[in-house]
Amino acid sequence: MSDRLRALGTLAAVLAGAVIAAGIGYVLFVEFPFGLAELLGIVLTLMLALVGARLAGSAVGSLFPQYNVAEVAVEGPITRDGGGGPLPSQPGSTPADDIVEQIERADADDAVDALLVKLNTPGGEVVPSDDIKLAAESFDGPTIAYAQDTCASGGYWIASGCDELWARDATIVGSIGVIGSTVNAAGLAEKVGLSYERFAAGEYKDAGASLKELDDDERAYLQGIVDDLYDNFVERVADGRDLDAEAIRDTEARVYLGEDAAELGLVDHIGRREDVEDELADRLGVESVTVEPFEPERGIAARVRGGAERAAYAFGAGVAGTVSDDREIDLRLR
Repeated sequence: MSDRLRALGTLAAVLAGAVIAAGIGYVLFVEFPFGLAELLGIVLTLMLALVGARLAGSAVGSLFPQYNVAEVAVEGPITRDGGGGPLPSQPGSTPADDIVEQIERADADDAVDALLVKLNTPGGEVVPSDDIKLAAESFDGPTIAYAQDTCASGGYWIASGCDELWARDATIVGSIGVIGSTVNAAGLAEKVGLSYERFAAGEYKDAGASLKELDDDERAYLQGIVDDLYDNFVERVADGRDLDAEAIRDTEARVYLGEDAAELGLVDHIGRREDVEDELADRLGVESVTVEPFEPERGIAARVRGGAERAAYAFGAGVAGTVSDDREIDLRLR
């Protein structure tokens, strides 16, 4: 639908709503006034006309949308549901399921011709990050990722599912790597008189348990998990960004400023938000685009819960997963 047709449809609907409301008000409050209430009736008629115009304007928004680009924002650490406990585990985290739902809703919207993914994230959990990437890949139309302050790790994973990645010259980009860690408190436990008794089925079931020392086999086992996760990360980014896998490995998980990232091919273009919108307009063959933010359809309780903070999240922490039963292994892409 052309911009002119949308504008005409909107204007016609608003005028129709105002005329209908004014007619109803005139009949109720002017044509058949009660006593000296005619003046009040005229006032009420005008008020009803304004209400009718507003209601018509709201209704026509769904019938004649003014936007042609949907924007979804991935901000803060990426998690499955925003934390999973009474309070989010990271401040400002965005539930991946919400982002996927927004992209799918935009894809089903006939008015949306392109998708803009705004990224400002140090990364997050592995599978949720991949879910967002797959949703962006499945969108039927042009997709552009726009990195603001930080596009690291899981954020870069998501960007690899879009047609292009744009960034500012001072944006932090990269952090393509994996780190695994576990706290070894065996020495402390011994000092305070604690001992570790093993009751486990499976040789590596308690590998990484904090109250016992790692042996060489367990170290090799855990390092293998880290290596496999890193290989998977590199492969997905190489495929999505059409980059050489060895070139990605050569970055050695460093972060780069936007200009340097562009020189390495990690970023396609350096520009501002206006430049991204101009690019989208060129792709769609229109003079300009109108961007509509798509937000999660959540209730008040979920919004309040999502606004709480529990602990600070380290810069560039990246894609993280925790294997937990009687052990704690922290695996992060960074």
